[in-house]
Amino acid sequence: MELNDRNLQTLTEYLQKTLSPDPAVRRPAEKFLESVEGNQNYPILLLTMLEKSQDEVIRVCAAVTFKNYIKRNWRVVEDEPNKISDPDRTAIKANIVNLMLSSPEQIQKQLSDAISIIGREDFPQKWPDLLTEMVTRFQSGDFYIINGILRTAHSLFKRYRHEFKSNELWSEIKLVLDTFAQPLTELFKATIDLCQTHATDINALKVLFSSLTLISKLFYSLNFQDLPEFFEDNMETWMTNFHNLLTLDNKLLQTDDEEEAGLLELLKSQICDNAALYAQKYDEEFQPYLPRFVTAIWNLLVTTGQEVKYDLLVSNAIQFLASVCERPHYKHLFEDQNVLTSICEKVIVPNMEFRSADEEAFEDNSEEYIIRDLEGSDIDTRRRAACDLVRGLCKFFEGPVTGIFSGYVSSMLTEYAKNPGVNWKHKDAAIYLVTSLASKAQTQKHGITQANELVNLSEFFVNHILVDLKSPNVNEFPVLKADAIKYVMTFRSQLPKEQLLEAVPLLVAHLQAESIVQHTYAAHALERLFTMRGANNTTLITSTEMAPFTEQLLNNLFKSLAIPGSSENEYIMKAIMRSFSLLQEAIVPYIPTLIGQLTHKLLLVSKNPSKPHFNHYLFESLCLSIRITCKANPDTVNSFEEALFPVFTEILQNDVQEFVPYVFQVMSLLLEIHTSSIPSSYMALFPHLLQPVLWERTGNIPPLVRLLQAYLEKGAAAIASTAADKIPGLLGVFQKLIASKANDHQGFYLLNSIVEHMPTDSITQYRKQIFILLFQRLQSSKTTKFVKSFLVFINLYCVKYGAIALQEIFDSIQPKMFGMVVEKIIIPEVQKVSGPVEKKICAVGITKILTECPAMMDTEYTKLWTPLLQSLIGLFELPEDDSIPDDEHFIDIEDTPGYQTAFSQLAFAGKKEHDPIGDAVSNPKILLAQSLHKLSTACPGRVPSMLSTSLPAEALQYLQGYLQAATVQLV
Repeated sequence: MELNDRNLQTLTEYLQKTLSPDPAVRRPAEKFLESVEGNQNYPILLLTMLEKSQDEVIRVCAAVTFKNYIKRNWRVVEDEPNKISDPDRTAIKANIVNLMLSSPEQIQKQLSDAISIIGREDFPQKWPDLLTEMVTRFQSGDFYIINGILRTAHSLFKRYRHEFKSNELWSEIKLVLDTFAQPLTELFKATIDLCQTHATDINALKVLFSSLTLISKLFYSLNFQDLPEFFEDNMETWMTNFHNLLTLDNKLLQTDDEEEAGLLELLKSQICDNAALYAQKYDEEFQPYLPRFVTAIWNLLVTTGQEVKYDLLVSNAIQFLASVCERPHYKHLFEDQNVLTSICEKVIVPNMEFRSADEEAFEDNSEEYIIRDLEGSDIDTRRRAACDLVRGLCKFFEGPVTGIFSGYVSSMLTEYAKNPGVNWKHKDAAIYLVTSLASKAQTQKHGITQANELVNLSEFFVNHILVDLKSPNVNEFPVLKADAIKYVMTFRSQLPKEQLLEAVPLLVAHLQAESIVQHTYAAHALERLFTMRGANNTTLITSTEMAPFTEQLLNNLFKSLAIPGSSENEYIMKAIMRSFSLLQEAIVPYIPTLIGQLTHKLLLVSKNPSKPHFNHYLFESLCLSIRITCKANPDTVNSFEEALFPVFTEILQNDVQEFVPYVFQVMSLLLEIHTSSIPSSYMALFPHLLQPVLWERTGNIPPLVRLLQAYLEKGAAAIASTAADKIPGLLGVFQKLIASKANDHQGFYLLNSIVEHMPTDSITQYRKQIFILLFQRLQSSKTTKFVKSFLVFINLYCVKYGAIALQEIFDSIQPKMFGMVVEKIIIPEVQKVSGPVEKKICAVGITKILTECPAMMDTEYTKLWTPLLQSLIGLFELPEDDSIPDDEHFIDIEDTPGYQTAFSQLAFAGKKEHDPIGDAVSNPKILLAQSLHKLSTACPGRVPSMLSTSLPAEALQYLQGYLQAATVQLV
């Protein structure tokens, strides 16, 4: 694409169309942009547009499109084409920083993100001057530019907070510190001075405080991995200024908004984080500064109001205290009973109260409330921080703290009892206090795994929790009901089984509650209870124990999906999946109704998939209904196909990218269940599955390969007779997969199925070409994974067509090639093969080479006979060789960047391990002994003499064992 006005105009028109609410206009425009994004100059056109267009909306749209384009295409994936030409890459890096700094804020943010994506791949090696270019801008004195640089630096360096330690990471951080730490410190001091100069200018202060917040975030990222020498030497400058900023109160920066945190709150929150980082990780060096930070943060907590805008500040301040009180050397600060009482009274209890803002979120913003409360999201809440502080204090002062809080709990419950209708929040706080006191250690899978012995959880359940669960009106006091449900879920591993069983029907009733939070918690609690394991690893709650409530459970779960606000509730769908899994054949009578509801739901969500977890559990539930019903009666597979195929057809025709991999997995499951020949409805689809466009998407590859394997297993004869013209297409797919390091194993899965199932004469003409392709790949990039798959394939070929056929095809490609493969690949590498079926295939194949290939006995290949036998005995007896050469590193498929739908494996669509040899050989060691016996009778004396001259004693001893076990001898 040339850089000219016509192309700019065309792109502008298409970008305009991508904003249309009408899918008929929007989709074709998106497809057009997708089709031209591989052209040279495309990204440069976008940048020109976001710089020069007169239309503000188009500029922002171009910026977002550009960022997403960079996100999808910048990383160069091995074996895949480079999606952005080198001249474009150079031009982007040369111009993007300037462009970002001169753009309005909305666009600046998008370009800043794009720089950090490029930086993640190219910095420092391929973009060495990025840092110097950024640092020189600090001199500009223009804080609009400086903040643009700081924002970019923040998005570039924040990954240091969660990267694993490595030499590469250390050297990058060192480079950054050498260039950046000094200028950042100077900027920090200069900005603080400017704050004093402009103390009365509100507009200047807003810009300067944004800078200070960004500088504080950068301080956190650069100090996270280790304490850099530079910051240790300059600790006085940073900590004194941080402390002054914490105690600063500028009336001009206070906001009237009760919801949104102001600049002062954001800065102080980040400083609390920085202080907590130093207190936790560098306590020795930080010790001189700690007492003044504890005092400042304590005063902050005691004087800050309950408004939502202070939530982040308060929770970070409490987290600071929590991280300090757990450290043995600061224990003395908290030992005094008055200090503990004061913390409990002034910090913990007030921050555990359920505020009107929490009540509003519970009722009107339930999704966010659930994410915060159930999943412990990154949005720190006051309650969570207070709970962490309780845990921290209990580490050294469990007795006194439990004593202080027990008093609070009883007085709160007494208040509640006086007038439940008005004082229900007291009970809510009491339950929260008990939970935080009792919880010592927690996991996602088991809930609380270690509890405070001083709190009687079972008694509290009977006296205070059961009452709310049993209340006949499920819609009264929804917050307390949600608390009660959460209590059962949290302490499920601590409560006795009879109490859990008592709770189950009550939880089933709460699925009907109008409150979204309440019925979601009920679904989540049931799902967690159903996964609990009892003795001998079976589920704690059995299908039989659920029998009285099965119908009610299934009815209420599906009804709750109809409650407004929960039509795509992932917790309910996960509970449906888990109920199916627990109840097994008990669901069969209900399946005719349920499958209709599930397919209807699938049709609705496929129009606009927006909840990936919900969709995943929906497909899992479909798989479970298919598995369970067809296990009882395989013929019902046809009725599932009748119900599902219309929806599947629509998904495939509309190319709903998120759902296509799931559809292929469910179709594989259905096809694998068929016992007779392949149905015609599947054969009609077969040619479409070979279309190259489907194989371009990484997420489609594993499910498509599995589906083609199912086609080969069930319908190889039909393919050979009615679709023989499609065999080259099938081999074309194999050829594409084998060329990629990430997907070559999938190519072998397909090839192995072709060899195992296709009628011999249908692929005779292609065999030699297949081997040539494999050798070309071996020569161009021989990786351990490829060699392992290659060994399994050639041995499977040998099992299927015989050792002579294997030797002849190798030698027909190049004379003596067979010997080279045996010597250079099979003997040295077979120890690396992993997996019982794979090892069995190799063992049977090598046995055939040893005993059914005359060339191994009477030509120059004979010298390889004993080493090959030795490597086979090694495969049986030695541990697997799992070493991988240093220069091999695989990009995990999940790591490939961008918005391509990654493949999500459906657990309940799982494929059974398939053994192509099956019962024909139950014990390969016995087969080896019998085959050697047969060979030795054909040429007496040869085998024992070959063994005695060159097989090591230890291997010979193992071999004697096999011969005895098979009750045969060598002659």
